Amino acid sequence: MLSDEKFYEKAVKFFLLQNTEGKFFTFDEYKKITEPNQTDKDKNLIYLYTTDPEGQYSFIEEAKEKGYDVLIMDGQLDAHFINQVETKLEGTRFTRVDADVIDKLIQKDEKFESQLTKEDEDNLSQVFQSQLPEDATFLVSFEAMRKTANPTIVTQNEFVRRMKDMSKLGGEASFYGNLPDSFNLIVNSNHKIVLNLNKKLHKELEKDLKIIKEEKDKINSEIDALNTLQKDKKEEEIPQEEKDKREELNKKISEIENKKRDLLTKFGKKQKLVKQLIDLGLLANNMLKGKSLNKFVKRSIELIET
Repeated sequence: MLSDEKFYEKAVKFFLLQNTEGKFFTFDEYKKITEPNQTDKDKNLIYLYTTDPEGQYSFIEEAKEKGYDVLIMDGQLDAHFINQVETKLEGTRFTRVDADVIDKLIQKDEKFESQLTKEDEDNLSQVFQSQLPEDATFLVSFEAMRKTANPTIVTQNEFVRRMKDMSKLGGEASFYGNLPDSFNLIVNSNHKIVLNLNKKLHKELEKDLKIIKEEKDKINSEIDALNTLQKDKKEEEIPQEEKDKREELNKKISEIENKKRDLLTKFGKKQKLVKQLIDLGLLANNMLKGKSLNKFVKRSIELIET
């Protein structure tokens, strides 16, 4: 089907998809049973799939709780096949079940309000950054999810991951195979544990954060005044004294931001709970092994005892 266009046109009619329940469907049959519930707000039909039913078990269960069906696509050529099918079936996309939080895998109009402010999220982002693994790149983001959803979830971009899978067999996607692994640590901004962590942060650092904010606001006011003064001037028309002042103020802002970052990092590194939340996300994604897994088990016992 991958190499012979005419054969694909014939075989697609009898090709069988298998889901995690061990049932088989033709493409036409599968479209009929998934279309009512797995069509997103942009009218795209989303086929969810797993490459590892055991390793991605928790993600599969979450999908099933939402009434979604999950296909098994664990063959070596399946990444290439998925790419091919997406170009053939109009309005259809494949998404691996662990590519994002469940509410964003198939985006509906349903939305949840976050119980954290933007400033809270920025502060907590640095707290989580302080204890992330160093053997891969992680981007911390916050999502307003159901209170009962997991507090942290580790995902990987669907496109990049698929290209990296395809690169293992060589060919046009080999460029992506040389890219370092990059993941998303998604924090549930409505989970009780995350909200309690935010309360603890405010309790311990509120005074220091307030002083830093006041210093930053004062300097930003000076910067705004200087920008207003230079608004209609070309760069060569600005006096050197004003340029030096601008550079000095920008330097102070940078120093204050570093001071805040250091404060939040120091707080984060002391929180066993932060590392536990990160490891829970990694564990659910089958990414916690060896020494890290052993530390997680010991830390779990310590937290239970306290």
